[in-house]
Amino acid sequence: MFSITVRDHIMIAHSFQGEVFGPAQRLHGATFVVDATFRRPELDADNIVVDIGLASQELKAVLADLNYRNLDDEEELAGINTSTEALAQIIADRLADRVHAGALGEGARGLTGIAVTLHESHIAWASYERTL
Repeated sequence: MFSITVRDHIMIAHSFQGEVFGPAQRLHGATFVVDATFRRPELDADNIVVDIGLASQELKAVLADLNYRNLDDEEELAGINTSTEALAQIIADRLADRVHAGALGEGARGLTGIAVTLHESHIAWASYERTL
């Protein structure tokens, strides 16, 4: 299996519902380093997994919809605990939509998977991986 990973970051505010979250139930900020990994079993006709420039561009576009936002105020996320794990899934699903729409080029049609990892710090992160 071949893969490439591109990296960006987001800064968000949010709060959680549920005793398990302790003080994080209050509004707080978070900065995440975001890695998006694109996978395929064989390289395309150009001998690449996917165009790294397009992958970076589309990750940045997906993150722009979340960056510098209070996620509690986003209609699409209302009532959802936007945990690190949940955000990884949301970002991966939005990237998958862009792959299917052709935004990463025709060669990206051979992609078979995407994994998104959100790094909360240098010692804690969460990932979500999905097929295409």
